[in-house]
Amino acid sequence: MKSIILLLLTLIVNLSFGQTEKTVSKVVAENFVKNYNNDDFNAIFSMYADVMKDALPLEKSTGFLKGLKAQAGSITNREFVKYENGTYASYKTTFERAVLALNISVDDNSNINGLFVKPFVEEVNTENVINNLATNNGLVTKEQSEMIFENTKIYPNNTQISIALIDDGKVRFLGIKKDGDTISAIDNQKSIFEIGSISKVFTSTLLANAVIDEKIKLNDNINGYLETPLKGDIKVSFVDLANHTSGLPRLPSNLDLATVNPANPYKEYKEKELDEYLTTQLVISNKGEYQYSNLGAGLLGYTLSRVEKDTYENLLQNKIFSKYHMQNSTADVNKVNGNLVKGLNSGGDEVPNWEFAVLAGAGSIVSTVEDLSQFALAQFDASNKDLKLTRTKTFEINKGMDICLGWHILKSQSENLWYWHNGGTGGYSSSMVIDEKSKNGIIILSNVSAFNPNRGNIEKLCFGLMKTLEKE
Repeated sequence: MKSIILLLLTLIVNLSFGQTEKTVSKVVAENFVKNYNNDDFNAIFSMYADVMKDALPLEKSTGFLKGLKAQAGSITNREFVKYENGTYASYKTTFERAVLALNISVDDNSNINGLFVKPFVEEVNTENVINNLATNNGLVTKEQSEMIFENTKIYPNNTQISIALIDDGKVRFLGIKKDGDTISAIDNQKSIFEIGSISKVFTSTLLANAVIDEKIKLNDNINGYLETPLKGDIKVSFVDLANHTSGLPRLPSNLDLATVNPANPYKEYKEKELDEYLTTQLVISNKGEYQYSNLGAGLLGYTLSRVEKDTYENLLQNKIFSKYHMQNSTADVNKVNGNLVKGLNSGGDEVPNWEFAVLAGAGSIVSTVEDLSQFALAQFDASNKDLKLTRTKTFEINKGMDICLGWHILKSQSENLWYWHNGGTGGYSSSMVIDEKSKNGIIILSNVSAFNPNRGNIEKLCFGLMKTLEKE
């Protein structure tokens, strides 16, 4: 799953403050928190200056605040930090499911003329963190070692990163762990992590398998394969689910993130809830445009299990994991027998694993870099029809990116095409990129939370290491 992205209208006026919280800021922030927690979004709108109301009308303001509440929950604590840009009172704000920076500026009439919400980044002293990654063992170059260290030193204690470097079809592994002020190499290529949305690539591989076996056609609508009719007889095709052009929202409307257990948000969303959504609440918007949807990928996995008359887990085991010798991979975390690395939240505390229930196709798989490297190497076999089909372009997102079945195609990172997907859950982040022409690839699994404000370093590291392989 993708990390929480929260906005922000930024309207800056030239005011000057010191670094002590002013009374007016304190009063406005307290009223904002009270109204937010009481779902009184109209009251918050009434606190806006006219310029703010014009830029962020009531409907948009309410939509933003509702979205924030659904993703992060209520505010449980607020701590003044400083004034930013001489205008914004910045608060470290603890929500039920995230720690965010709430920035509020006010005008001379004590009205809000600027509002900005973003992930809170703790000012951490990394000067004393020690790089204990050896380069004399041939696993990584000095450049790669320094790149790994610089991108991971900010993470909490007990963070683990597991990396597979695939260079011209040859694989080497490197694992690291942050222990106190030292980042050291460990052997964790067989350690198991949640891979999050990289699961979508495997769901699309099941789709490709069904197409190659002539059980379905890529452009078939899923309607005839489901026992329940879709609301309004809306038509949704297999390919549209796989490349996120179905028009389905990111999540179903009857999965309320504000009321579920934030530590395991998908667990209770089962077949009954999905059927109810499809028959009574289904809404399509912007069909034919790219609109990333966890619901769509989950529905794809669910429909394929109906086509094949088997469970999603069994399909993965029988058609993919066994075929590519992925012995430590499963879509059911309760079946894990090996070393499951505990997920961490952004503060470094252990968190429960996520269970995706009926939406398993969106992000339920746990795996190892060793297993995923086997899957990556299979992509370089030109005779593999299933995998080749998953890498066939089906839609252009923009000038820099296309999409196929599951994979995103990056067109501007290299002279060659890079096939890429990432993933993120409450306790884990992952990234995987391959180049079938050069037979290069990078796979990174970690117990860095998708909600960690520095989660983007995993992506930065993945692409950075991929570029170093082009030099070798």
